[in-house]
Amino acid sequence: MSFIQRLVCTIVPKRIADEIESESREWKLTCAGCSASRSVWEAGGIRWKAKGSPVTRTLCAGCGQVTRHDIARNLPRAN
Repeated sequence: MSFIQRLVCTIVPKRIADEIESESREWKLTCAGCSASRSVWEAGGIRWKAKGSPVTRTLCAGCGQVTRHDIARNLPRAN
């Protein structure tokens, strides 16, 4: 857990901290170069009550290069 994740989860009530983690795990960073994907939470970030599909440059866990990553929400499928 990153410093910012620990800080936020310490300050807010447990119910909200769990909601923040759950929603942050739904948002995925996808590398434009190798298509490797990981959740915003796994990358050390928080994305809660957010909208849109931003783009960022960050170190890719797959190819090891600093590349463009698209951020999009992967919602669980309803059966």
